[in-house]
Amino acid sequence: MIEYNYEWKLSETNFAKNKGTVFSCFACGGGSTMGYKLAGFDVVGCNEIDPRMMKVYIENHHPKYSYLEPIQTFKLRNDLPDELYNLDILDGSPPCSSFSIAGNREDDWGENKKFREGQADQVLDTLFFDFIDLAKKLQPKVVIAENVKGLLVGNAINYVQKIITEFQDAGYKVDFKLLNASNMGIPQKRERVFFYAIRNDIPVSTVDLFGTQPKLDLNFNEKEITFKEIRKTTGNESAYKFGDAIRKYLKDTLPGNSLATVHPKGSFFNEIKVHPDKPTPTIRASGLPYDYIDERMIFEEETILSGSFPLDYNFGKEKPGYIIGMSVPPLMIAKIADEVYTQWLSND
Repeated sequence: MIEYNYEWKLSETNFAKNKGTVFSCFACGGGSTMGYKLAGFDVVGCNEIDPRMMKVYIENHHPKYSYLEPIQTFKLRNDLPDELYNLDILDGSPPCSSFSIAGNREDDWGENKKFREGQADQVLDTLFFDFIDLAKKLQPKVVIAENVKGLLVGNAINYVQKIITEFQDAGYKVDFKLLNASNMGIPQKRERVFFYAIRNDIPVSTVDLFGTQPKLDLNFNEKEITFKEIRKTTGNESAYKFGDAIRKYLKDTLPGNSLATVHPKGSFFNEIKVHPDKPTPTIRASGLPYDYIDERMIFEEETILSGSFPLDYNFGKEKPGYIIGMSVPPLMIAKIADEVYTQWLSND
């Protein structure tokens, strides 16, 4: 198994580009892209709807191909280069807030509205199927897609079954697994569902009698990296500000708990005080966890380390917490990509 360090820099890293080619959809600032690069893949391009995120992506990754448009129109293009029809991996993280446990869930399903993930009206719960339409068109060897843990909760599981059916109709064997970044050498508790699909004509072992679930060992049990191991005594204060209402309850909240545990009405459920002996709580695009000693949100460098982003990443005018909260931690993808290559692609 390849060893990766969550504390790293783009300027000091040589990317081999000898494992195959990748195209990234819903690319955001490039969390997934950096993971594939670390694993030795050549990420040739991206699709992204948000011009702010595309600007950050281009500044850091200089893609050969970049498409700033909704995936609904991108999948219909007839002018895509031949290279995109010969991909090893098609990657995507369809925006997922409508499935989040902390969100409105069913109340938002099917709603055409403007979400923070883009600059146009979209129905978020259908974007995954637009992504599968693209896979059906491009026919990459492997498709990897990431989504929130909430996709496995309650009625949302019906979407999982539809996702599986759509992948199978597109010509793929597919399975999924819930992974936690804190078990993968990343100092952050971040649970995400990963779908992994391989084209039917590529030989691979299966785990069911019908040959529809491809075998891929994704068992990661690395030692947790605690917040106190990455904590800094000084640093850039977060751009996120909090008022007296939060400050009032923050001091009485025990480390590792939500402010809701001390609020009389259970408010501030997503406001978390870090525990020194546990990984950083999930980094959210809308706000950061709070330090367990000082009255502050975690520092910028602590946020970057928690997300396994490079320390010299150029966030431009964007808040690091926003981009990291919207992104897959690079080391998560690097370790998944390693296994995909070793178990699947290296034998093709």
